[in-house]
Amino acid sequence: MNVFDIIGPVMIGPSSSHTAGAVRIGRVANKLAMGKIPDRVEITLSGSFAETYKGHGTDRALLAGIMGYHSYSPEIRDAMKIADEKGMGYKFITENLKDAHPNTARIKVFFGAAESVVQGASVGGGNIIVTEINGMKVHFTGENNTLLIMHRDMPGVIANVTNLMHSKYEGLNISSFNLTREKKGGDAIMTVEVDSLPPEELIGNLCKIENVMNAILIRKL
Repeated sequence: MNVFDIIGPVMIGPSSSHTAGAVRIGRVANKLAMGKIPDRVEITLSGSFAETYKGHGTDRALLAGIMGYHSYSPEIRDAMKIADEKGMGYKFITENLKDAHPNTARIKVFFGAAESVVQGASVGGGNIIVTEINGMKVHFTGENNTLLIMHRDMPGVIANVTNLMHSKYEGLNISSFNLTREKKGGDAIMTVEVDSLPPEELIGNLCKIENVMNAILIRKL
């Protein structure tokens, strides 16, 4: 436990759970979009997020995070105006998502016809847990640098990824590893948390591995 677990993060807004945590969930969507501003977003709010999102600024916080701002950014206050200026459409939906944490947001990001989805929960003190990406279950907090490696579930892919990281990047220590797949031989996601910031060229080298479709680095939030 660190001091921020006790006193909360430096932030704009009235609530670490409903504001700071919401910004961080939005920032994960921003990372998945490679920092680009989407054409539009559709945000489903569940539980207490759905009940209090306007009063606690959760709507503005999520939009700010999606646009790449931090929990301490003063732009949170004007996030809706900024989104309008940037041409990013947005829609908020309230719905009780099944088996979801009370402070859950599901963000659909649209670039033309292309769509991606991230779902996460704010669990207190500005901390979050990301639970779903593009329909597949994941589990990471953003407290560590995290690699998301989208790939086809074929023999040897995991070994090729870990061998590359060991042989070319010896100083890169894996602290957590998780695999989620739709079905045997189908689409899958490796979630790899590492202790230090990976070199920039790692992502490109991961994408060269056979059956790896994409790799994204989510820097420590």
